[in-house]
Amino acid sequence: MTAPGLIVAAPSSGSGKTSVTLGLLRALRRRGLRVASAKVGPDFIDPAFHAAASGRPCLSLDGWAMRPATLAGLVAGLGADADLVICEGVMGLFDGALVAPGQPDGSTAALALATGWPVLLVIDGRGMIASAAAVLAGFDRLRPGPGIAGVVFNRVRSPRAAAAIAAASRAACPEVVQLGTVPPLSGLELDSRHLGLVQAAEHADLEARLDATAERLAEALDLDALIALARPSCLTAPPPCPLPPLGQRIAYASDLACAFAYPATLAGWRAAGAELLPFSPLADQSPDPSADAVYLPGGYPELHPARLAANHVFLSGVRAAAARGAAVFGECGGYILLGRGLEDQDGTRHAFLGLLGLETSFARPRLHLGYRQAATRTAGPLGPAGAAFRGHEFHYARILSEQGPPLFTIQGADGGDLGTCGLTDGRVAGSFVHLIDQA
Repeated sequence: MTAPGLIVAAPSSGSGKTSVTLGLLRALRRRGLRVASAKVGPDFIDPAFHAAASGRPCLSLDGWAMRPATLAGLVAGLGADADLVICEGVMGLFDGALVAPGQPDGSTAALALATGWPVLLVIDGRGMIASAAAVLAGFDRLRPGPGIAGVVFNRVRSPRAAAAIAAASRAACPEVVQLGTVPPLSGLELDSRHLGLVQAAEHADLEARLDATAERLAEALDLDALIALARPSCLTAPPPCPLPPLGQRIAYASDLACAFAYPATLAGWRAAGAELLPFSPLADQSPDPSADAVYLPGGYPELHPARLAANHVFLSGVRAAAARGAAVFGECGGYILLGRGLEDQDGTRHAFLGLLGLETSFARPRLHLGYRQAATRTAGPLGPAGAAFRGHEFHYARILSEQGPPLFTIQGADGGDLGTCGLTDGRVAGSFVHLIDQA
């Protein structure tokens, strides 16, 4: 029987749902529970914190980018070897992509309806008392929606305010279970940078922070009542393979510069029979010379440009793989590495692999953000011409020049034409789109 689960959601981004989720994962783990976790939407950074808190890989679940069978297989797998599943939502509960009418928007509410997992709403209680009850009532009664099973009031500064918020909310929504109020987690906030939180692996004191957050939440919340709210998902399916394997022996970059690989993608490749061989560009490691494919996922090459440009074992190893005919594929930061060079924030250019005619710059960063529908224009590492995928773009790099045949024809989530993106040259290809699933 699959483990019961619930979704931690909020009225908006910035309500503190990530801190609450991490504290719950660690607190429940400290109770001896096997807690699996998931994150709604296209995210690489928050799942790494989930994994640190729970001790298990965190899966991204995306109702817009994933086929129903992929989503169902991932949900079923989450609950197969766990006592409880905690899924963190994205943005506000009802917020998703801007899509054509009748199309899935990828919102947390849509995922809750699809999975059957109850919703725990985290409301930022700063500056509110009776108004917090109005927020709860509005989210609980908006239709179509999953309804709210439980509520946590976050960042409540005093016992008096907590009692007043609880009384007003009980009168407005007596059927919603109140799990407690959480005071401000002073000193435990996580730092951010341009793509989100500073990566989990960069926090030397992360274990201590997670334990302290867990202790505060265990004191503030009724964890027994929270466990009782969880329900098994209604989704069942075999384990999925979201993307076709790039080869039989896939060398993939894995370190702080190339950290953005979806666990479901790697697990799908393994399940399809591929052998995965990690290597670190930052440690100046070469991809395994026996590999017939090289995968450079996204990450933060812009934070380490001089070091990467000087790592000649890494650079020559990837070039050698391309020269012997191995498939070489890069996404976002990995695409930047496949290019000729990167201009850093100070205007200094750093030469990279030069396998694709791409020049990028962070001297005047510009946000590129949104879901993408992508179709290959020619045959290559991703399959035949016309192979269709769904993915997400999120970066600040500016393209100074992009010379060569484009990899994809792309559309937005609403079907609007966005032209072409990426580059391809024989068995080498890349783009700024993080691929999530086949279309």
